[in-house]
Amino acid sequence: MSYAIIRNEKYKRDNLKGIYRHNERKNKNYSNKNIDITKSYLNYSIKSPQYSYEKEFDIIKEKYNLKGQIKTVSNIVCEYIITSDREFFESIGEKETKRYFETAYKFVCEYKNLGEQYILSANVHMDENTPHLHLVFIPVIHTTDRKGNAIDKVACSEFWKEKDSYIQLQNAFYSYITQNGFNLERGKSSSKEHLSMKDYKEITNYEKTKKTLEDIKIELPNVPDIKHFGKLTVKRDEKIQKEIIEPKDQLIKQLYSDNKKLHCELEKQVNLIDKAEKFESEKQTILQEQSKLEQKYIKLEKNYNKQTQQLD
Repeated sequence: MSYAIIRNEKYKRDNLKGIYRHNERKNKNYSNKNIDITKSYLNYSIKSPQYSYEKEFDIIKEKYNLKGQIKTVSNIVCEYIITSDREFFESIGEKETKRYFETAYKFVCEYKNLGEQYILSANVHMDENTPHLHLVFIPVIHTTDRKGNAIDKVACSEFWKEKDSYIQLQNAFYSYITQNGFNLERGKSSSKEHLSMKDYKEITNYEKTKKTLEDIKIELPNVPDIKHFGKLTVKRDEKIQKEIIEPKDQLIKQLYSDNKKLHCELEKQVNLIDKAEKFESEKQTILQEQSKLEQKYIKLEKNYNKQTQQLD
């Protein structure tokens, strides 16, 4: 049986450039082997941003007079990844797959009374192993100020304030999606920490092992003093060897090997993006300095010409 899958990730402003380029397919090349650019024409948007996510956020904040103290460390945007497994989408076909993601989009608009106006972008990716929806939104709560006036407020921590917030999300999504005619099971909750968004998205490519993987968690020891770093590495490697490599289930062994390669490729891509952004920043700084020097030179030249004329 396939599962109704919804996972949430939180982002600070500094994260938005990277997820924008990925979600909106702004890069020309991808080191992630899961992305087949020859199939990117199959991707489509349920809601497209006119500008970058940062600018869209600023426009919406001003337009709807959103309140809330926003700092550099504040999470200002959330992203749902909504999917199931590949077998499910192959069984229901193209038309129903599209309806599945459109139904999920409606769910997000209604969940916690968010409102469509606070959704920045909703992109369906069909060019990876498993179809999935990236939905980026501002976590807005509807509340009142000290005077009792109704306000909308950017407040990620309050949007997810309940301890079982993600369980509530899964319950609500499962109920909504099944009521709309999709024969799926609820994604299973684990008492252990759930996988990250990136890891979970990769795991959906291996639908036959997802049940086992839901309860897998590697607990690494706390980072000790730097002089004990060698011991830490040994413990970490022993933990990986014991909990992932050694299990008899061949599917998990294969998944570990494949995901390790994927993480290496993703890390390379992130490093390249970081370097490109760093070079671009340095370039802009140099151009600004060059502009200042040119202005200073022009000013000095004018003063020199003026003094020369006075001497004549």
